Amino acid sequence: MKIAIVCYPTFGGSGVVATELGLALAEKGHEIHFITYKQPVRLELLSKNIHFHEVSVPDYPLFHYQPYELALSSKLVDMVKLHKIEVLHVHYAIPHAYAGYMAKKMLEEENIHIPMVTTLHGTDITLVGSHPFYKTAVTFSINNSDVVTSVSQSLKEDTLQLFDIKKEIHVVPNFIDIPKKINPFTDCQRTMMADRDERIITHVSNLRKVKRVKDVIEIFDRIQKKIPSKLIIVGEGPEREDCERLCAQKGIEEKVLFVGNSNEVDKILCFTDLFILPSEKESFGLAALEAMACGVPVISSNTGGLPEVNIQGVSGFLSEVGNVAEMAENALKILATEKTLQTFKMQAIEAAMVYDTKKIVPMYENLYEAAIDNSRIPKPQ
Repeated sequence: MKIAIVCYPTFGGSGVVATELGLALAEKGHEIHFITYKQPVRLELLSKNIHFHEVSVPDYPLFHYQPYELALSSKLVDMVKLHKIEVLHVHYAIPHAYAGYMAKKMLEEENIHIPMVTTLHGTDITLVGSHPFYKTAVTFSINNSDVVTSVSQSLKEDTLQLFDIKKEIHVVPNFIDIPKKINPFTDCQRTMMADRDERIITHVSNLRKVKRVKDVIEIFDRIQKKIPSKLIIVGEGPEREDCERLCAQKGIEEKVLFVGNSNEVDKILCFTDLFILPSEKESFGLAALEAMACGVPVISSNTGGLPEVNIQGVSGFLSEVGNVAEMAENALKILATEKTLQTFKMQAIEAAMVYDTKKIVPMYENLYEAAIDNSRIPKPQ
């Protein structure tokens, strides 16, 4: 199949999943065309099956905000015609499904009919999409997609609750190439990050309020008082400065390392003993799954799709949002002995195997084929 993928090309989960999906599909022989405003961060190498088409938005003084959706729609039309693309897969209801619908209608004027698969990732629904300014456009975009998927059962339920949806929503979870995550580094020198007697705790996010990064610091502070530890925080965002200030107030700034956005997350996770994700909202919890795939147990909140990923008492523990005392207590249980930690590490990998690429990508392939022949769209489980 010839598939166009539209996504945000950033460090966020939706962009990562979209890119990894395209790479996996290309390995299976499909022709993949990424269409966005810059090359996705994880799209390091192009090949005969992988192509990137940049969407350029001319700077025109009339517009206070440049019309990206218009430029994207036009680019989609041009690429569909030029490369004979068979299906559009857009990640995020807005603006991508909205732009994709406009492209579909323009193509129909030339008697070209192309199906559109829309994947809902979370922020487009629970935060942005539910805003009154966007709600009508999001509802329209979802209902006018040929196939709609969500990355978790929780997100599907949120979508049906927040919007007047007429389409079936198929749950296709995020995924990880598990074999590539298990012991990928032979030079895994923990002493680069911490002393030999210290445990390494990690958090990865875009450091927004919804991620509750200050809770990460509060939990770590309780851990380090009982067990020698270092905290590594990966990512950039508006909460970083306040979090650095909180570390200084607690006198633990030398035990906390802010590394910013990094392309070496797997290497950091290789060093890691415990992952903390105490988010206010989390449609799936891709960061938790990536940690688990690297053999890192997870302490998380029980919100959104996290209970579908992090299995209580198996891959880690879940607590109510904001219950930092219980999260710290559970963290200390995992870290108490080397035997307990190693047990949780192995169980984390086993729990992550459910979301291996080889199990999930065929679900998308089936939906693409069904979208091309809409009489074969399967009923969701």
